[in-house]
Amino acid sequence: MVGRDMRDHYQRLAGAYDDNWAYSPAFVGWMSGQIAEALSLTADDRIADIGCGTGLFAKRIASTLRPRHRMLCVDPAPAMLAQLGDDAERLLPLVASAEDIAERKVSLPYDALDAMWLKESVHHVKDPARTLTGLAELLAPGGRLLVAMLPTTIEYPLFAEALRRYEALQPDPARIAEHLADAGLRTTLGHVEHELRLDTERYLAMVRARYMSVLSTFSDAEIEAGIAEIRARHPGREVVFPDRFAFVLGVRDASVTGEGES
Repeated sequence: MVGRDMRDHYQRLAGAYDDNWAYSPAFVGWMSGQIAEALSLTADDRIADIGCGTGLFAKRIASTLRPRHRMLCVDPAPAMLAQLGDDAERLLPLVASAEDIAERKVSLPYDALDAMWLKESVHHVKDPARTLTGLAELLAPGGRLLVAMLPTTIEYPLFAEALRRYEALQPDPARIAEHLADAGLRTTLGHVEHELRLDTERYLAMVRARYMSVLSTFSDAEIEAGIAEIRARHPGREVVFPDRFAFVLGVRDASVTGEGES
């Protein structure tokens, strides 16, 4: 899922990762609700969050859903998973990448999964078609796979070069939908949107902390120059912008028998 440089980036970011979202519990609650609704989650589902980071959304969903099976929290950065806390009854951390799970390099406690999601992590996958196919094969009949990702263009108040670099690197949600369809899933592509209203200084601190992975590709000097650019463009006390996500949902046919199912 991530190379050594990106894994190291998330290892360094882990301790402050949740702080980047602490300003907006409303956003965490909103996004968790959107994921749970899109996947039609139930307490009986066997669930995995692939690329879960600190488990920010998995923890919120687990606290609301109260799943009867431990929710799998999968991430290649041990420092991220260390932030999960002690909710061992509901969450099971697994140090692994999406590729590790798709290629069966890591054993799972379940024969199949009823629901899984990848939130803002599919752009780290080197071969999305192969990996998504492998993940789709883990779904039980009627199982659901959700890829929640940013669109190819965003309206974030970043500096110009960061936006340009983001657009060059971000995969197209329509292409991800094609991969899920090719994997044999019934696929839909939709969008959800939430307005973010942040204190400008807090947002600049998030940029300095490289809260988006694309920011890890800039040097300290480039980040500071970018922050100066943002200040010039957004002189007010707040930045307000839409946070829009593509939701690519794939559903396995209920009549299809997957691996480990009989």
